[in-house]
Amino acid sequence: MCAIAGILGGREPDQETISTMLKTMKRRGPDAHGIISPRGAVLMHSRLAVIDPEGGGQPMSLYWRGQHHHLVYNGELYNTPELRRELEGLGHHFLGHSDTEVLLHAYVQWGEDCLDRLNGIFAFAVWQEETETLFLARDRIGVKPLFYTQQENQFLFASEIKTILAHPSVPARMDANAVAEILLIGPGRTPGCGVFQGIREIEPGYCGTYQHGQLHLRRYWQLTDRMHTETLPQTLERIRYLVTDSIQRQLVSDVPVCTFLSGGLDSSLISAVAAKAFRDNGERLSTFSVDYEDNHLYFTPGKFQPNSDPSYIRMMTDALNSDHHWVILNQEELVDALPEAVEARDLPGMADVDASLLLLCRKMKEHATVALSGECADEIFGGYPWYTDPDIRSRSGFPWAQSTAWRASFLHKDYRNILDPEEYIHCRYVQTCRESHVLDGCHPDERRMKEMINLNFRWFMQTLLDRKDRMSMWSGLEVRVPFCDVRIAEYMYAVPWSMKHLDGYEKGLLRRAVGDLLPPEVLWRKKSPYPKTHNPAYLHLVSGKLRELIQDGTSPLFRIADIHALKELLTAQYPWPWYGQLMNTAQTIAYMLQVDHWLRHYKVELV
Repeated sequence: MCAIAGILGGREPDQETISTMLKTMKRRGPDAHGIISPRGAVLMHSRLAVIDPEGGGQPMSLYWRGQHHHLVYNGELYNTPELRRELEGLGHHFLGHSDTEVLLHAYVQWGEDCLDRLNGIFAFAVWQEETETLFLARDRIGVKPLFYTQQENQFLFASEIKTILAHPSVPARMDANAVAEILLIGPGRTPGCGVFQGIREIEPGYCGTYQHGQLHLRRYWQLTDRMHTETLPQTLERIRYLVTDSIQRQLVSDVPVCTFLSGGLDSSLISAVAAKAFRDNGERLSTFSVDYEDNHLYFTPGKFQPNSDPSYIRMMTDALNSDHHWVILNQEELVDALPEAVEARDLPGMADVDASLLLLCRKMKEHATVALSGECADEIFGGYPWYTDPDIRSRSGFPWAQSTAWRASFLHKDYRNILDPEEYIHCRYVQTCRESHVLDGCHPDERRMKEMINLNFRWFMQTLLDRKDRMSMWSGLEVRVPFCDVRIAEYMYAVPWSMKHLDGYEKGLLRRAVGDLLPPEVLWRKKSPYPKTHNPAYLHLVSGKLRELIQDGTSPLFRIADIHALKELLTAQYPWPWYGQLMNTAQTIAYMLQVDHWLRHYKVELV
């Protein structure tokens, strides 16, 4: 993976600006960097070398039929061999074996229609020099990021917000909508919103062109419903093929590969398929897990976390004979990593869940450059508890954040007067439901499940993908997510809920399809989310830091958040999470600490 950036129009940037922007990109691409300044543009790239280290350098240029094309690309294509063969049949010649070169040739051959042929995760830009036209695209599911801002006569794009903010013409500002994003929706974001004023994100499944000062975006892909005509045995066979094929394709690398292993269904399945591929090559798979010091002393089963991971992880490592690595974190380092996680994400995030992932990825990078992870199976196969809870399904609003009134209580009085929290949430929720593609005549219950899947796909899943991308790339670790294969997403969207929920189990269809690949205890383990700390010392530490902020009274946090609500947060225990299944009182306090650091570190101006 890599970092990309570009500056179009306006006054030509000086070397200091380019150097400053490149510096922000180095963590995503520590191995090399490149700059090209064709007529009308400056394109920048920092590289994490994974495929063809010698021949895949960027920016990459190609002169084709009288025109110069220049590409910067962040991502990985998993159908590179098929594309390459097709392009060679059309007369294309290649100098190396990188997917970057294949992507560039695919674009010059098919233009923006090349997107229909790509299976992978990507964000890329192609500058066509003679027409001074920029083409931008982001992968269908949103695994790789791509932000932009448009000034009067200048256009900037980059993999991360920090790179755009490094340009002297882009101030770090937030308006009332940004406050709403932070306190009413955060750590999620409205699709396309970059939170900072004037900064937007190309949405998943969108592409666009920028020419003569005008940006035109269009959606080239979305989840589309269709009749599912296959029998249950055919569906099981198809799912097994798609999932195992996706995992196997994503093991291709010229650098060391490892896997995350939580002992849950998704990461265990990926690790099982990967371990077999390694054994077939006479190698041993490395697996990684995270836990917290003395966590076993304080864990108590609950609705969202019915059991803890360690015993299942040990069961899997024994079955796989993997080279397993435990990363055990203590409470102090977890708290200390909260600010760094903000800087990695450029926004407040999922508190200790972000911080622990950042620390885990740092350790993994010592052993490997590529890791496979189980994100997105729950969204696509129906694994979350809100899919199966009829009470939650029947409610309006985002099922992972049914706490708008509570969130609104944290708004500073200046924003209570200009924001309508219920309307802010409701209009976004309704719009997403309306955008859900459902066949005419669909049963109301099935329609609702399609809406639930699209809500999760467009919102909750994006938060998790943001988290995984930023926390891993902060250490130059490329994380691949096999369940995000577009073939799986498209196929499963059409599968009726009765099949998805086979045997009355969340992800029942997936479990049945791969039943012989995992120990039964792991195969039928009830879903348990990413592990968090249960040690009361963590709550004590983050509470102490928030109490210090309140006593000092000068924090910029108090310009957007109500200090009395923050004081109450220190003493009350709320029955609902701030976000998802993991962010309870301790994590909500940690989130407020992250907001404080974000406002300070980025010197955010309120407008």
